[in-house]
This record gives sequence, C-alpha cells and structure tokens, in this order.
Amino acid sequence: MIKAGALVQPIINLLRDRLLSYDMIQMDETTVQVLKEPNKRAQSKSYLWLQRGGPPHQPVILFDYDPSRSQQVPKRLLEGFSGYLQVDGYEGYNAAVAANGLVHVGCMAHARRRFSDAVKAQGKGKHKPTGKAQQGLAFIQKLYGVERRVREFSAEQRYAYRQQHAKPILEKLRSWLDNSLPTVPPTSTTGKALNYLHKEWGKLIRYLDDGRLAIDNNQAENAIRPFVVGRKNWLFSDSVAGVKASANLYSLIETAKANGLEPYAYLRHLYTHLPRAKSVTDIEALLPGNITPGQY
Repeated sequence: MIKAGALVQPIINLLRDRLLSYDMIQMDETTVQVLKEPNKRAQSKSYLWLQRGGPPHQPVILFDYDPSRSQQVPKRLLEGFSGYLQVDGYEGYNAAVAANGLVHVGCMAHARRRFSDAVKAQGKGKHKPTGKAQQGLAFIQKLYGVERRVREFSAEQRYAYRQQHAKPILEKLRSWLDNSLPTVPPTSTTGKALNYLHKEWGKLIRYLDDGRLAIDNNQAENAIRPFVVGRKNWLFSDSVAGVKASANLYSLIETAKANGLEPYAYLRHLYTHLPRAKSVTDIEALLPGNITPGQY
C-alpha cells in the first residue's frame, strides 16, 4: 500500500496544480496518530490537512500529512494560491491569509452549532422562544432557509437572491447581536456563541460577495469525514511513509467520488494505465475530471 501511494505522486502533483489554479479553497484538519515518527512519542498526535477546491466541473480534494498544526502548514499548502480561503475559526490560518493576501471566508455552521449547543445546555423544558440562544439560532436558520432555495441557482442568480433575502436577515442579526452582547455573561454557553459570532462576523458575511461561495465549510468537513470514520477502525498509521500513502490514496478516492467516478473502478483504471504513461499529457489524461465513467 505504501508503494501504491507513492506511485501516484505525479497524479497528486497535477491535482495540486489544478487546486491552486482556481480562486476558491476550503480547508479543514483532523488528528492522526503515527507510531514511528521522528522526535515524537508514539502516543502523540499529528495532523491530516484537507483542501477542497478546483474548478466546479473538476473538483479536487487533497489530504496532506504534517506532524504539527502550526500556522506554517497552511502557508506551505497555500503557497502560490490567491483568492478566497474558507475555513472554521481556527487562527492557524491567519498567517497564510496575511502572507498571500487572501480573502478570509468564515463558516456559519460553526456559529449555528454554538447556538444549538447553548439551547441544549438549557435543558429540556427550558427552551423559550424569547431566549438569546433561541433567537440567535432562529436568525441563522433563516439564513439556511435562503440557502436551500438557491441550491440549484447559478452563481449570478444566487448572488442576486442573497442580496435581496439574506442580506436583510444579516443586518437584523447584526443589530440584535450588538444589543445582546452586553446582556449575557461571556463565559456562558450563550455568551460564547454571541462572542464567536461577533469575532467572526466579517468572515461570516463574506459569502454575500460572490455567488460561488458557500455559507459554510461543510463541503470540506464532509470530505474529511471518511478519514475520520476510517480512523475509528484502523486507529493509527505505523510510519510516516504509511500516513503519506494514506493521504495520497484518500485524495484519489475522494476526488474520484467528487467527480462522479466509482472509486474502485477509477483506481483499477489508474493503476492499469499509469505505468504506460510516458509524458505529462499521458498522466493528465488519468486525472479525475478528465475521465468520464464510460472510459473505464
């Protein structure tokens, strides 16, 4: 499996070129345990970083291993990229945003989750429509109602509809937030939800600027989920070579799925034809997005 993961590196390199050539990337990260890692205990945690982007008709999903979660990792992964970067509230992305002059887009799902947690923390029978947590959650649910209606719209139509319907909701939410912040203890679950919304506000409303942008980072979180689920079964990687092979193979499988290809059939096609490739053009022909289901 390590050899299989290493042999596809030319494919991964070309997919990275495709990813960085488009002006929108979503990112997320999750932990991975590597037993035999230089200068680290076997019980320590390393990270698998995910990037999702590329042209809409040729989406790219890439996994990348790094022993740390430092701000240097996004800087490395985003070198040469310019445009929109959509992530959650983790501050480790800020250095890459500043270095590349990126437009930082937030994740409304994380804000929604905090208000939902605040509602749950109140316990059964204590949910009041007039409570701050319920009010904040109701505003955000209205924004998601707009998103359900524009799901099949073109980018231009989505932009126009959001300006007409989502922007007024956000303006009311901002006014409500300004009035609510001084009235709630900041250390309470509701206070934490309000402060997250306040702190991330400029990033959370950025999706209004471009109809291609999503309201949240859920596509990246959905793409990383198969790795998280798999980790519950296999628990750890033995070596650095092993985790890098896993990253490459997960990248191929998830990118194939995103392009409408059946993963096993795609991998069979790839490993049959890759040894015969004699040029970059031959390798490019094997990328997900350059293959239709009928070709394999």
